[in-house]
Amino acid sequence: MDIEMIIYKLLLAIVILLVSLVVAMYSTLVERKFAGFFQDRLGPNRAGIYGLLQPVADGVKLFFKEEFMPAKADKFLYILGPSLTMFVALLGSAVIPWGGSLVIGGKEFPLQVANINIGILYVFAVASVAVYGIMIGGWASNNKYSLLGAVRASSQMISYELAMGMSIIAIVMATGSLNLNDIVAQQHGFNWNVWHQPIGFFVFTICAFAECNRTPFDLPECEAELIGGYHTEYSSMKLGFYLFSEYINMFISSAMISTLYFGGYNFPFMDQLGLSGNALALVQVAVLFAKTSFFIFFFMWIRWTLPRFRYDQLMGFGWKSLLPWAILNVVVTGIIILLSK
Repeated sequence: MDIEMIIYKLLLAIVILLVSLVVAMYSTLVERKFAGFFQDRLGPNRAGIYGLLQPVADGVKLFFKEEFMPAKADKFLYILGPSLTMFVALLGSAVIPWGGSLVIGGKEFPLQVANINIGILYVFAVASVAVYGIMIGGWASNNKYSLLGAVRASSQMISYELAMGMSIIAIVMATGSLNLNDIVAQQHGFNWNVWHQPIGFFVFTICAFAECNRTPFDLPECEAELIGGYHTEYSSMKLGFYLFSEYINMFISSAMISTLYFGGYNFPFMDQLGLSGNALALVQVAVLFAKTSFFIFFFMWIRWTLPRFRYDQLMGFGWKSLLPWAILNVVVTGIIILLSK
């Protein structure tokens, strides 16, 4: 890899990092606006025009809030928990192909930070590390409510990762590749995986809600039972990291759903538009962001529509319903592939 490509990759990683942070920041405003709409009220409207500066005000507030650390907390792990959660949340975007390639000076530069052959395994490896940040934070706080919230979160994430992994196995079987570029390329035009893997999409999407601790799967932060859950004892930007990472995970999960099941940056009739080169690449980026934005809205829509489960219902649904459906989907996919040869 030459120096030009290294510089380009660094710049692309910085751009994706900044975009992820901005999307997460303004997702908080959009969610509060949607909450106001669903509850027949205005939502934030004082900070800036239509409340557009509300996320900035919230960020400034978090920066200047008093830093508090419990007297008997494990100081190193107490700081490591939110830092690890935020770091892991940002890593997931590295392997997502955001578009085709930009042509600069006659040389192609792919709109993807890391094109690795095991892209899906990378995403799952990164996602599985997130549970450590939550568990460490809950345990290091030396608070029984925080510990219970962390145990709930860990059990929930590990349980739903199994069904999510099984749903991905069917995609890998159908496409024959773990590379996200290959998976997107095979969905050229309107040949999206959601038409071939509807059960897999259904299972993956529900598991994404559970992985992000979103309603109706927000039991780790159940205020009525556990105060604030695993981040009860956190304040200032340490709390901000935990809250922010949830929205970044929602953004990355929405991008992954779009990439795996809805063609990624592909869109219907893209060959008939006559676009090529940089124009096509920029349109592809816009298309993927449009799909991602729709699923972010879907996450928010569900939150303000459905009540949360009881914890026994949550675990029972994951083990007794989603996992069998995911396994059945793998078996059916295997049979169809075998019969089609």
